[in-house]
Amino acid sequence: MANNDDENFDFLYKVVVTGDSGVGKTNIITRFTTGEFNIENKATIGVEFGHAEVTLADGTQVKVQIWDTAGQERFRAITRGYYRGAVGALMVFDVTKAASFKNAEKWLQELREHADTDIVIMMVGNKTDLKNQREVATEEAKKFSQKNNLLYIETSALDGSNIKEAFQQTITAIYEKRGKHTDSAAEQEPAKQTTKNTQVIKINKPEPNQPEPVKQKGGCC
Repeated sequence: MANNDDENFDFLYKVVVTGDSGVGKTNIITRFTTGEFNIENKATIGVEFGHAEVTLADGTQVKVQIWDTAGQERFRAITRGYYRGAVGALMVFDVTKAASFKNAEKWLQELREHADTDIVIMMVGNKTDLKNQREVATEEAKKFSQKNNLLYIETSALDGSNIKEAFQQTITAIYEKRGKHTDSAAEQEPAKQTTKNTQVIKINKPEPNQPEPVKQKGGCC
């Protein structure tokens, strides 16, 4: 099992989470790294930083830096700088807000322009728990993903559905794509960023969804 000692992992991957404000980026990260959900999460200002440690199916130890970027337009110039060195991205939209899906075009363009040229991008349709408010059809989102060579998954940070799988598939795809390549992210320091709790995660065979309890009840994020 990996621990917090930087010498005990094989690869360091930088993964950014991007998308419009309010789509649930912070809760997706928090659900993955701590197993918790906070309905009162406020909008991210600038960039926040967290990390997790995972063991891939072949025993490879990977430390993942997860960068939570602000979705507001006024922070765009700041957050673009943090795409540099990212080898993976979760590009999140809210399935109950068609506008957030439409804006995926601009988020994708930013990633293509400012992150690694061979970045692995997972498009994430979040808030599937709000079934009666859905505005974006699964097939429509899948079609967009296929057209742009993206991975695709739908999640709910509220009930935990597919959160682990979203990161698992992204990290595995990065590893398979880059092989034994030494990642540029390993040379970057997360200085002066908000460090969230770390969870040690072992990735073996896909597991059935096992939603974890939430801090508060509600139909948000």
